[in-house]
Amino acid sequence: MSTITTNSTRGTPPPPDERGQALHDRLEAIWRNPRGWGALAAVNHSTIALRFMVTGAVFFVIAGLLAMLLRAQLALPNHGFIGAETYNQAFTMHGTIMMFLFAVPILQGLAAYLLPKMLGARDLVFPRLSAFGYWCYLFGGIIFTSSLLFGVAPNAGWFMYTPLSSNVYSPGINADFWLLGITFVEISTMAAGIEIAVSILRTRAAGMGLHQMPIFAWAMLVTSLMIVLGFPPLILGSILLELERSAGWVFFDPTRGGDPLLWAHLFWLFGHPEVYIVFLPAAGVVSTIVPVFARRPLVGYRWVVVSLISIGFISFGLWVHHMFTLGIPALAQAFFSAASMLVGIPTGVQLFAWIATLWTGRPVWRAPMLWVGAFLTVFVAGGLTGVMLALVPFNWQVHDTHFVVAHFHYVLVGGMLFPLLAGVYYWLPHFSGRMPSERLSKIGFWLTFVGFNGTFLVMHWTGLLGMPRRVYTFDTGLGWDLPNLISSVFSFLMAFGVATVLLDIALHFRFGRKAPTNPWGADTLEWATSTPPASYNFASQPALSTRHPLWDDPTLPESIAEGRHALAEPGHARRETLGTDPVSGRVREVLLLPNNSWLPLVASLLLSGLCLALLAKQYAVALAFVALVTIALLRWSWINGAHPDVGGAARDARPAGLKLHPFTFDGPGLWGMGLTLLADGALYGSLIFGWFFLWTVAPSWAPPAVSPLGTWMLPAATVALIVGRGLLHRVNRLLCHAQERGLAMLLWSTVLCGCVASALFAGLLATAPLHPTRSAHDAMLAFALCFLLLHSALATVLTGLQAVRLHLGYVGKDAPYEPGVVTAFWSFATGATAVAWLAFALVPQAFAR
Repeated sequence: MSTITTNSTRGTPPPPDERGQALHDRLEAIWRNPRGWGALAAVNHSTIALRFMVTGAVFFVIAGLLAMLLRAQLALPNHGFIGAETYNQAFTMHGTIMMFLFAVPILQGLAAYLLPKMLGARDLVFPRLSAFGYWCYLFGGIIFTSSLLFGVAPNAGWFMYTPLSSNVYSPGINADFWLLGITFVEISTMAAGIEIAVSILRTRAAGMGLHQMPIFAWAMLVTSLMIVLGFPPLILGSILLELERSAGWVFFDPTRGGDPLLWAHLFWLFGHPEVYIVFLPAAGVVSTIVPVFARRPLVGYRWVVVSLISIGFISFGLWVHHMFTLGIPALAQAFFSAASMLVGIPTGVQLFAWIATLWTGRPVWRAPMLWVGAFLTVFVAGGLTGVMLALVPFNWQVHDTHFVVAHFHYVLVGGMLFPLLAGVYYWLPHFSGRMPSERLSKIGFWLTFVGFNGTFLVMHWTGLLGMPRRVYTFDTGLGWDLPNLISSVFSFLMAFGVATVLLDIALHFRFGRKAPTNPWGADTLEWATSTPPASYNFASQPALSTRHPLWDDPTLPESIAEGRHALAEPGHARRETLGTDPVSGRVREVLLLPNNSWLPLVASLLLSGLCLALLAKQYAVALAFVALVTIALLRWSWINGAHPDVGGAARDARPAGLKLHPFTFDGPGLWGMGLTLLADGALYGSLIFGWFFLWTVAPSWAPPAVSPLGTWMLPAATVALIVGRGLLHRVNRLLCHAQERGLAMLLWSTVLCGCVASALFAGLLATAPLHPTRSAHDAMLAFALCFLLLHSALATVLTGLQAVRLHLGYVGKDAPYEPGVVTAFWSFATGATAVAWLAFALVPQAFAR
């Protein structure tokens, strides 16, 4: 297939016949959102995703206004537009909002909207988790940005380096807003990452193997796995720093065995993958748009997929290149310098694939392609300066100058914002059913593109002249006057351009001309839905055997709407979608999805109360909120699986012998638990890394001669958890053989093992001679024991709930998969305890001898 003929001239499809209309009415009654205040309980992925994107756009505007304040202050030497403290707050908030409240959430929102439609599914696999993630994002973002209104915004930089962010130099609650607010928001990011990854693996159209997935789905799969592994180090660092600030525990104070470099490592273990977390989805957008407007399939599909995976892998080995000036050994500098240049190879593969696709096709330059062209130009320039910064001698010269600021704006704006706007213009007809304005969109594009380059291209010059970043003013006569004035003038031109783009998007919803079916002549399945789509996406779910379903079968939208494919009869007034094999796309079961629920909103409101109580240092109130949050989340977990309130969970086969997932052994909850534990393991691994880092690097690390953990309690807890894990394994074997006899006794015996392990951890915390406010050694041990106690207690509670559910008939030989989910959690708790025994007791004793 060398060229593709667009079908955009076919117009809108004919109105549905009586059978099609009846099918639509039945599905709409099941899937539609509640009205009025009930809309707050909606869990539909399109609704939640649109909320993500609109909220992200609001935060983008706030961050942009802060940037205008910064450029106004730097327009002239010795300018007094804003003072030093205001500048520091604005600078910190601008970077933080852009990275945490705009870039990642809005891309996840776009993915949450598109992926079920691209993959042929009716919804994401955990709808309540999507809603919970949005409310955490909204409330966390409001709490964080409210600090601006009260004049206590974070002021230590968006990277929050210690000791600048410690109590000595940031004594107020400014830094606490960052640590608590951003950690709250990261719950949303992690939830969306897990949701998207499991949905891609388990809800694709029948027959859509991994080798047939859209590139955007590949990009989001890699990105979501990077989020699962990349965000936990920062979450751990934020918790440790907040404990140091609020409780006096020592982790980063070098006088008491800590080291501020530990924060730098934990932050950049997140911070450098973060660059590619925002780039890869944008690259997926470009790989989706370019073939459509080139009128031919993407050149080198497999190579592009391999490059996405390679970038995801290599990005975790680059974090130290942000730390070349912090006293890193020469050998480490050489390794990370080489790795930083290596990542350019898979990035170049994608670039050449896009160029080859355009070169061998028949490009049509509409509004989306203008932004793609801007991306190709600006991102390549940013990549070249990135290679320059990977060279250690050059990095030493320009580190912490405006050259670095210019570089990462070229990478992040060019590599994320421009492709995002290309995607927004491309999918606007899908959101609204109307076409964007070609004239106004071009005006907005050129104002933004010229303004951006005029702002940041000149900043390379300013940086080479030696101007440091994070300074709020400068003296005249240093050669910085003219370039700063130029940057400031062009920054306002860029602001007018962005305002024009936002105005264009807003006006088009009312004044844009009606869009025909598949207006761009696209190949991917999201254009087989109505525009805007129905709440259930597809009246029937087609089987696919091609990467280009709409190019190979232009009649697919009609056959889907007429109910000629799977799940065309909504039999039991329940929300369901096909569950498929992660590799081959073979249909395995029918996934039962929960209905609208208030639980996500309630749980996020309670978490907001917990965050506010911690900010106010009201720890008794915070404990009360912890109890309430726990109750809400356990209630959430209770209405799950075969519970009768989960949208009509009937024990019948659907269709052709397929079962509903609660009555199988491999429901999506098992995959969700697996990814959750992968994130948990990344956090715990970061803790172990911190332990050995301080042991080998911290100047005042002073372990006692005898381990405060004793000799028997930690191994005894390990044995108790191993026994409990073995009992749960026996439970799963009995369920595999459809036997229920003895299950209750095994489950309650497992609960007893968990109680013993939890009591041992609590006893260690109460009796061990640990002084976490005096020594980083003791603080690390105390934190590890709290981590292990939390996991053993939670494993115990979850097992007890399984025993009760067995008694009520929600778990058993006909509904066997939930114990497997709990078993996975037990396995993690057991492994974490064994690792703690090895790392915190056995290894130090071996070296002490």
